[in-house]
Amino acid sequence: MTQLETMGAAAKAASRFLMNAGARKDDALLAIAKALRENASAIIEANQTDLKNGKEAGLTDSLLDRLRLDEARIEGMAQGVEQVAALPDPIGKVLDGRTLKNGLKIEKVSVPMGVIGIIYEARPNVTSDAAALCLKAGSAVILRGGKEAIHSNCAIMSVMRAAIAGIGFPEDCIALVQDTSRQSATELMQLTDYLDVLIPRGGAGLIRSVVENAKVPVIETGVGNCHVYVDASADIEMAANIIFNAKTSRPSVCNAIETVLVHKDAAAAALPAIKAELDKKQVEIRGCEKTREILGDCVIPATEDDYEREFLDYILAVKVVDSLDDALDHIAKYSTGHSESIVTADYSAAEKFTSCVDSAAVYVNASTRFTDGGEFGLGAEIGISTQKLHARGPMGLNELTSMKFIIKGSGQIR
Repeated sequence: MTQLETMGAAAKAASRFLMNAGARKDDALLAIAKALRENASAIIEANQTDLKNGKEAGLTDSLLDRLRLDEARIEGMAQGVEQVAALPDPIGKVLDGRTLKNGLKIEKVSVPMGVIGIIYEARPNVTSDAAALCLKAGSAVILRGGKEAIHSNCAIMSVMRAAIAGIGFPEDCIALVQDTSRQSATELMQLTDYLDVLIPRGGAGLIRSVVENAKVPVIETGVGNCHVYVDASADIEMAANIIFNAKTSRPSVCNAIETVLVHKDAAAAALPAIKAELDKKQVEIRGCEKTREILGDCVIPATEDDYEREFLDYILAVKVVDSLDDALDHIAKYSTGHSESIVTADYSAAEKFTSCVDSAAVYVNASTRFTDGGEFGLGAEIGISTQKLHARGPMGLNELTSMKFIIKGSGQIR
């Protein structure tokens, strides 16, 4: 057996333990949270190595921000694990039930997935988030992070495995692939004897590679070409505040906006106000000709590629549109199905926008930055699913379960 096959077999065995762990899963999660806090300095030390290597490799500031850990972020990781522990157990819920004419009693019950594989990039907090969610959902997990965060991920995983072993759980309930070569990623994608589902979490290139090459069933997540549309009736101050938050509060994440569409009747008033806010963070604007007429040569002429891109940086594409329908057409063409928002005082415009935009999360007068498992009250999340099967939107605990039918009879035969 290869090293990954051995890891898969161990995870499979651990998943059988988790099927009956019940409330003890919360004890394991609380042990993980405690261990993360107690070992914060060692995790930060490992993270410093990754940051140093990342700077030498020329990672952008936004990618380095994704990678960076400090006391506050590790505390956030620990709190995220505790929040998952506090959530109701998603396993064993009776989702449906009936008694047939022949007397058979049928129940549809939520059950663990089994073994979940997750491939992700330079965000070491995903290591604890994913482990916590999968463990609470009763599944073992095999994680494979990117080379940029390998020292951080190894430190976090070592701390977590020791924590759950300390209360009698198999270490292999959670595991990390330490080989960051392309070969290990490919092998994980094809580990059909052991993995029940594979979830990629990262940029467009990673997700495309997994979708195209995996033999294991895949839940597609994450790429976020998100939009805000400023309607003719919009409150300009509200629009500027929403856009500033949605673009600049953390531009390196998938729920940050990449394009703003402004109705032509609001453009003359809205665009200067929006730019004044964005200037606070030196956001580069790439706009259409009408945008440049209003804001001047400080706006870089936008190309087709700019409307297609997930910048993940302090860069924003802007376009003036003639109508709500034009905005809907633009979103339909360029959106990745993640999150879109309309700023409007017109009820009918809001209703049409929410009905016609085919994305996982559609907002009225609010920032797209709320598309997050924690903000939605789901605890931490594995990612934002942009597909329609098996889950859509933030993937919390319930989305990490499957189901089975339990049938009870009294001797019935067919």
